[in-house]
Amino acid sequence: MEFGRLLEIVGAEPVFETGLLLAGEVKPQDVRRQLTRWTKAGRLYQLRRGVYALAPPYTKTKPHPFLVANQLVRPSYVTAQAALAYYGMIPEYVPVVTSVTTARPGRWKTPLGIFEYRHLQNALWRGFRQVEVSSGHKAFIASPEKALLDLIYLNPDGDTRAYLEELRLQNLEQIDWQALERLALTPKLRRAAKRLSALAVQAQDAFETM
Repeated sequence: MEFGRLLEIVGAEPVFETGLLLAGEVKPQDVRRQLTRWTKAGRLYQLRRGVYALAPPYTKTKPHPFLVANQLVRPSYVTAQAALAYYGMIPEYVPVVTSVTTARPGRWKTPLGIFEYRHLQNALWRGFRQVEVSSGHKAFIASPEKALLDLIYLNPDGDTRAYLEELRLQNLEQIDWQALERLALTPKLRRAAKRLSALAVQAQDAFETM
């Protein structure tokens, strides 16, 4: 396969899997050997086994980190600090994109960013949606409510008042408090939901007295 043919097949896809190239009369071992050559030549990034991205200047658009996160591990959705920063709910820059998955946890450091995956039990696999993160590309991201609850769930002290205050949450008008309560499916999450609601009321009262 010529590199030009690869570009035709991949098109505008910022991230692609080896399987995309195995249709028709091709020898899988030849395709994989060629991918290895192109990676060593700097034409491709290998993000993990079987998952690649075009390297500059061949890529048409820089892949959004959330799109890459979805592609690296399936099923998964972006959540916790990465999603909260996306919604403008925490002030800090988040260098690692955290996702949850029902598969095994893992961490990948790639030329396109660092991606961490935490295991989530099936009963809590809900509360995410598909969002357009760049022109023509969508990624699965937790809702603001679920991003908060996932962060709390994944941290041992996540439901404590001290931890919640340390988050320095902002723009809480985005929160649907009824949805938050519906998604709080464990005792720990229900305790946290009550404390979050109290903190929101406290913040609103402080704002109104300014």
